[in-house]
Amino acid sequence: MPSLPSALPDGLLAPPPAERRIAFLRGRRFAHRGLHGHGRIENSRAAFLAAIERNDGIECDVQMSQDGTAFVFHDASLERLTDEQGTLASLGAGAIGRVTLRGTDETIPRLEEILALVGGRVPLLIEVKAPEALVGRLCLAVRRALEGHRGDVAVMSFNPEVGRWFADHAPRITRGLVITEEHARGISGRAKRHLALWRARPDFLAYDVRDLPSRFAAVQRKRGLPVLTWTVRGADAEAVAAMHADAPIYEVEDDS
Repeated sequence: MPSLPSALPDGLLAPPPAERRIAFLRGRRFAHRGLHGHGRIENSRAAFLAAIERNDGIECDVQMSQDGTAFVFHDASLERLTDEQGTLASLGAGAIGRVTLRGTDETIPRLEEILALVGGRVPLLIEVKAPEALVGRLCLAVRRALEGHRGDVAVMSFNPEVGRWFADHAPRITRGLVITEEHARGISGRAKRHLALWRARPDFLAYDVRDLPSRFAAVQRKRGLPVLTWTVRGADAEAVAAMHADAPIYEVEDDS
């Protein structure tokens, strides 16, 4: 059970969501960066279509171009996933749209393009990769891309300022807080998690599977916040997710 000092602020500053906001998260599997591996690169159209084929939800990552367009890409830099150098944020949307993902003929997709591709067929989790200086601009770009989207969708981030932005400016959009306890153990770590929770006011948590079972996650789950868990690989992690979370964000091993 939570201690009184944390239980009272949790209830006041981060109240549990209405069930209708988060029902689509429970009992669903989410493919981490799409169903990649086996020749499909992460955060690609092919990976997203493969997840849709399984009727699994999709988790993707969003970065921002220099001129304020949301693109689906995990890393700040281009080197790991493309043959280009430098950072995505240093390029305009036109230039990014010409960069191909390594080993494919696919370009880096805009968020609005992926929303159209998914077309509401499966739920979508959008992890917003926003450093402090870019929170407002990137969150606004994501909100604009989501205008008119029909389908279950949620935004989430390690940065609690993302949750705060959506709570203040787009409260109808379901929002989550991504958490790892790595390098944040003990009393100071618990304090940081509560502060992030109170700031973000999330509807759900996305928790590092390596930290489960977690007392913090269990307390929040008990009071009504679904706990998703990442990145679930293999039978052992699947068992942990089944016992301590409401949905796995998973990857399959690439044995190709």
